Amino acid sequence: MVSTDRLLAFAAMSFLLIVIPGPSVLFVVGRALSQGRRAALTTVAGNTAGGYVLVVAVALGVGAIVERSVLVFTALKLAGAAYLVYLGVKAVRERGSLHASFTGDAPSRGGLRTFWEGFAVGVANPKTIVFFAAVLPQFVDHGAGSVPAQMLLLGLVFHVIAVTCDSLWGLTAATARGWFARSPRRLSLVGGAGGLTMIGLGVTVAATGREP
Repeated sequence: MVSTDRLLAFAAMSFLLIVIPGPSVLFVVGRALSQGRRAALTTVAGNTAGGYVLVVAVALGVGAIVERSVLVFTALKLAGAAYLVYLGVKAVRERGSLHASFTGDAPSRGGLRTFWEGFAVGVANPKTIVFFAAVLPQFVDHGAGSVPAQMLLLGLVFHVIAVTCDSLWGLTAATARGWFARSPRRLSLVGGAGGLTMIGLGVTVAATGREP
């Protein structure tokens, strides 16, 4: 099974990725501001379910190919690193647009519909897809048992962190919507800092190797 050191390192990198506002977070925040806490938490549940579908897909399919092929692994790693840097640069350049996500007004929807909309965002989140395909395999210990089982465990760790952080984003937005809406500059700073962190994460992914 995955060693404690690898698990902690993966948890730390996961936290860096999750804490940065991305498609899922902005969707949760939008639901919180327009429909309140319940809609935010239902959206988080849908996001988490959609994201774990990606984990299962990587563990049972793509992950096995990556695990066997150095070429595929390297290509995915570099593509993932480049995309993370791209997302970071884009976040820095468009940090002012975060304010629009906090001022939207959407009609109320039922819990099941909100869940499935969250699921769709989670399963199609490009940031998460890149992370699971290019980064997750790097933390697998090839001499410590089943590779798919290790990936499923790592994916579970990722989503425990994700559901905690996303829920806090949603609850904070629902509670302090007025405070955020009155200060676009605060949102701009959040977007800029998140973008720089994303760039740093992309560089780290590119520089990280894989043990044989």
